[in-house]
Amino acid sequence: MDDVEEIKKLKARYFRALDSQDWELYESIFAEDCVVDLSRAGGEKFQGRPAFMAYATNMPLLQSVHHGHMPEIDLTSDTTAAGVWVLEDYNIWNDGTQNHGWGHYLETYVKRDGRWWIKTMALSYLRIEQPTEKPAMVAGAEGRAHLRGLRPAG
Repeated sequence: MDDVEEIKKLKARYFRALDSQDWELYESIFAEDCVVDLSRAGGEKFQGRPAFMAYATNMPLLQSVHHGHMPEIDLTSDTTAAGVWVLEDYNIWNDGTQNHGWGHYLETYVKRDGRWWIKTMALSYLRIEQPTEKPAMVAGAEGRAHLRGLRPAG
């Protein structure tokens, strides 16, 4: 199978592992030296798989549904790639709050020992709706600038 298809399968496993809370599978997707940046989504930036997994396994998440669409994946060398995925997610948290979001994952990938890993991942929302009295969060022009260009993840 070609490298782009392998990266698509990697991301499909990412979504399945997250939604099923299969943390062993989820951990196997990320490079040991990964960088995960959730700052555009109101979170933190994590350096390395152990730090990110400590966060992920302690999320107060009751149920989630994540969909990734329309991948733009560019092979940048024999062992590196960059990609952008359109995202839609729905989350129910342990405290009963919920949110429905639309945005993008901006990622880079590395191929080591014959397989692909997520090397960097940044999550960016364009819109988040929460069934509360608060208005929906809308990114606006300033929240979309990082998506411009042919290789926004690179």
